[in-house]
Amino acid sequence: MALTWPLVLAVLAGALMHAGWNALVKSSTDKTLDTALLHAIAAALTWPLALLLGPPPAQAWPFLAASLTLHIGYYFALAGAYQHGELGLTYPIMRGLAPLLVAAASAAVLGETLGPGAWAGVLAIAFGVALVGLSRPAAALQQHKAMAFALANAAIIAAYTLVDGRGVRESGDALRYTVWLFALDGLPYPLLVLWHRGAQARPQIAAYVRGRWKLALIGGAASLGSYAIALWAMTRAPVASVAALRETSVLFAALIGTLWLGERFGLQRALGTLAIVGGVIALRLG
Repeated sequence: MALTWPLVLAVLAGALMHAGWNALVKSSTDKTLDTALLHAIAAALTWPLALLLGPPPAQAWPFLAASLTLHIGYYFALAGAYQHGELGLTYPIMRGLAPLLVAAASAAVLGETLGPGAWAGVLAIAFGVALVGLSRPAAALQQHKAMAFALANAAIIAAYTLVDGRGVRESGDALRYTVWLFALDGLPYPLLVLWHRGAQARPQIAAYVRGRWKLALIGGAASLGSYAIALWAMTRAPVASVAALRETSVLFAALIGTLWLGERFGLQRALGTLAIVGGVIALRLG
């Protein structure tokens, strides 16, 4: 398998979609509810297609079950990270460390070994993601609970990436695997949010949904498209390379934040951008 330029461009497009729906959540007044609404809509979008396509082959179901279980852990760890620390601290740690863990485990789990050039690309992208995302690196030393949740979630992200990378290959059908993953994964988190907020919050939730569902529909479609592209690419290129490329979404999120949300870019993010671009080129050439 080789990482060709068309694959690189496809995964980068998926990373832009991922950054887009994250920016929608970031711009919301209720990020937890917005995330739940987005997942519910993504599931609603995929259930008709899932029934039309039919279930994936039997050999894919153990991987789907493992991925769904890991995603529940992901939601809890994500909530813990955001409860005890800032988005600008925890998100880059989770997204930057995960591809390094995927690359380290790929040989044992998938039988894929990266060459020196590809390793250089993975390291450069992870470093660039940290530079772009971490606005205050020193804060990481003071927010111990947030760091613990973020590090745990990086491991979970790496685990479900490896599981899905193997599962989509066993399935032999990236679209069917992705559709069923989203159809099933879109149910637990919204139900957990509804249960946690209780019956008394349902009128406020209904009002929020009425005012936000159109944007959430765009976000749900972007989330589905982004991961579908990534899983399809994993059937044609090394999983570690695709996972690293996908984390360029942090750079796209920073650019969206600068252009749309009025956030500062600055020298640190510019240096991180150069590292990410160099990493993408190294991945392709390596």
